[in-house]
Parts: sequence; C-alpha cells; structure tokens
Amino acid sequence: MEQNLLIYNTLTRSKELFKPLNAPHVGMYVCGPTVYGDPHLGHARPAITFDVLFRYLKHLGYKVRYVRNITDVGHLEHDADEGDDKIEKKARLEQLEPMEIAQYYTNRYHKAMDMLNVLPPSIEPHATGHIIEQEELVKEIMNNGFAYESNGSIYFDVEKYDQKYHYGILSGRNLTDIKDNSRELNGVGEKKHQYDFALWKKATPEHIMRWPSPWSEGYPGWHCECTAMGRKYLGNHFDIHGGGMDLIFPHHECEIAQAVASQGDQMVHYWMHNNMITINGQKMGKSLGNFITLEQFFTGNHPTLEQAYSPMTIRFFILSAHYRGTVDFSNDALKAAQKGYDRLMKGIKDLARVQAAKGSQPEVQKFVKELRQRCYDAMNDDLQTPLVISALFEACHLVNQLVDHKAKISADDLKELGDTMRLFTFDLLGLKDDAAEGNASREKAYGKVMEMVLRLRQQAKEAKDWATSDQIRDALNDAGFVINDTKDGTTWSL
Repeated sequence: MEQNLLIYNTLTRSKELFKPLNAPHVGMYVCGPTVYGDPHLGHARPAITFDVLFRYLKHLGYKVRYVRNITDVGHLEHDADEGDDKIEKKARLEQLEPMEIAQYYTNRYHKAMDMLNVLPPSIEPHATGHIIEQEELVKEIMNNGFAYESNGSIYFDVEKYDQKYHYGILSGRNLTDIKDNSRELNGVGEKKHQYDFALWKKATPEHIMRWPSPWSEGYPGWHCECTAMGRKYLGNHFDIHGGGMDLIFPHHECEIAQAVASQGDQMVHYWMHNNMITINGQKMGKSLGNFITLEQFFTGNHPTLEQAYSPMTIRFFILSAHYRGTVDFSNDALKAAQKGYDRLMKGIKDLARVQAAKGSQPEVQKFVKELRQRCYDAMNDDLQTPLVISALFEACHLVNQLVDHKAKISADDLKELGDTMRLFTFDLLGLKDDAAEGNASREKAYGKVMEMVLRLRQQAKEAKDWATSDQIRDALNDAGFVINDTKDGTTWSL
C-alpha cells in the first residue's frame, strides 16, 4: 500500500504532504556536530530523529542522499560573531593542532553514533574541506549587493536584504524586533549593524586556522558552510534540511538569507527541527555546562546518574517522545525507558515460543491485520514514534496471551505479527537486541576457544597421548560441550 508521509515544515508552521522535488530521489541535509568535545545526549536526539527519517524514506522506496556535516572551523563562541573559534580555543587549552582536536572528537562522535545504531550519512563533508565553495558563495552574495567588506572581513547586510526579501521567515521574527533585541554599539566594531552576520572573518595575528581569500587571510563564518555544502552535494534546490530547534535562529535563518541572496530563491523545501533535551527544564548543552556525555550514560560515570544506561535504552528514551516535543532528563525516565525496551525485546523473543493453531480467533486476526497499517499511520503522521511503540506494546501483550495459551493464532497471522514487529522495531525505529548481540559475541568467543582446545587435543592424539586426549574430551563434556569425532574431523556443539 502506498504511504502518504506528512512532515511538519517549520517554514510554513504546518504539516505538509511530502512530495520530493525529483522523485524517487530525495536530498536531505542535517546539521552535524561542532567537534570540540565529547558528544552528549543533546547530540543524540537529532542524530536519532533524522536516522529514523532516513530509514523510513528508504523503506518507502526513495533513493536518499543524506548529507550531515562536520563543523571543524568558523563556529565562534557566540552567535554574534564574537569570541574564539570553539575548536581553536580547545586546541590552545590542550596544546594541540586544531585538526587534532577536530579529528579526535569526530572519531568519538562516530563511535557514539555506531553504539546508538545511527546509520552513517551518504556524505559527511567537513567545513575545512570546502573553503573554496564558501568563498564562492560569499562572492556571489557580494556581487548581488547583499554584503560588504569591513577591514578585511565580509558581513551580510541584513537590512538591505530585508528591503527586497524578508529576513526572519523561518523564525517568525521581523527586523524591527531583531533591531530592538540586538546590542547596538555605536562607533564600536566593524559591522554596520550588530545584527549583520559574518560571511568571512579576517584572522587576527594569533589565529591559527586561516586560509587565503580575495579579502584577507581568514576563515568563513559559521553559517556559510551548510549553504555551500548543501548546494554542492544536493543542488540549488533540495527536499529536507534538519537540525535542532536551537538552530532555527540565527543559523538556519542566516542559511535561508544566504541562499536567497546568492541564487535569488530558497534552496530548501521542507525545514524540520527536533526539540531539545532538557535537565530540570533547561536546555542541555556544552555552553551551559549541564550536559552529560553519551559515554558517561553508557558507563554510569556521572554524579547525576544512578546507574549506567545502554545505548539502546538511550535510543528508546529519545524515541518514546515525539521529536518536536521536549524531553526532560531524569533517572526515573531512563529507568522507565529501560523497562520499556526490555519489554519490547522480550515480546519479540517470545514469538518463537508461540504455537500456531489451525486458525486465529477473530479479535486476534483483526489486531494482526490492522497492526502494520497502524504503525505506518503513526510514522506517516510526522514520525509519531511514541504511537508506534504503543502499538508494539499492544503486540507484546498479545504475544504474552499466545504464550500462555489464552489466545489462538494461525501460522500465517503469526508470521505477519512477527514480520511487523521486527520491521518497525529493528528496521525503522533502529533498535537492536543487545542481549542477542551479546549472545552472538559469546558464541564467537566460544568458537575461538574451542578451536584452540581441539587443536591441543588433536596434537595429543597425534602424539598417541590418549590419556590427555580423553581428559580434554571428558572435561569439555562436563562443561556442556558435545564432541564428535568423525572421519572428516572433530565437531562440537554447546
């Protein structure tokens, strides 16, 4: 059955039917991390949110090019183009090259994403690898009259842009409000207005990361990279741009302005934003110092944590809320997520214990027949993952009844039930069974040890040391291993 996916477009503030610009191809760009520290729970939410969207779009048959960037230069400490580059500041503190810092934390980010079962993007461009493209973007904006040079730096002229277009369409702000809320420092600074934003910054003498440009040796403004790299890999017009709600203003607002100022129209069709992770109602983030790294969650090594939480518990916790709703961290909420995850894994595992009957009871048949589309309907309604999980819990309840012989199900309905549960749990929500993977790892370890032990036994047999050979066999039997000597060699089973 064809599925009609509705997604909430921040630009129009409404749910819209998803229609790709160039079906079956879909272009999706998501803002990735600024790699100057370990990834925390706040980084996990957009990664998991857009991983689910990536999985679902592919499942619907689309050919998705998913671009997620790495910010390794140009993101200053403050959005008002002030302060140090975050990566360069960390590099000075640790007396390392900035690229060492960027590479180290990029590796850490990738490791955490793997543990969370987040699929890698199709392309993962780095800002420092696309300086030329960012310079070309700045040239286009200047040639169109929407930027100006000041002491070797280039700034976007927000007021001039607003006269022809409208600055603030994504965030719902207007220039008058922005003017009232900005700090006008008369006679101070290079900008015409404090709300103008940097496209290119001239490097100060002590600044390490710098590149040549027509204006100065310097580095691009933070906002440039996504516009330049999105256009390079997805074209002048693409389907989806995603990120956290904290990026709506100024970052994504500035991206829209840059695109329109350079090419005359908007680049992105659908803007999607996940909400924040909060602690006691306050946004979790490095700048606020209230974050808990993913590694600390996985090990339990943080004073706020009462125990360690597995990567799949974290993933389940995030998917238990709709991506546009807030999620407030607490140990109780994580423990509830752990119980919910365990319940779902047990339900799927218990499918193997269900004995099929000749036919299904009418209510069982009805439930199974409707389950798949119920889950699709939830996904199609702007990725309502909590409703998918709720439907899967109902399926687990049915599995319990079937195991306890309180209900009957046919072989065909049992297969459909299992296929649906596994499709939405593993393929689309991206959960995996940690226990099953642990068992697989143990089996692999058993295999290596058994190969070694059986080699030693074979050496004893070749040396006609029958006592040692029998001793090894008997010890393995006592430990639960069955050893079979055949003409083709020795086999074992547990």
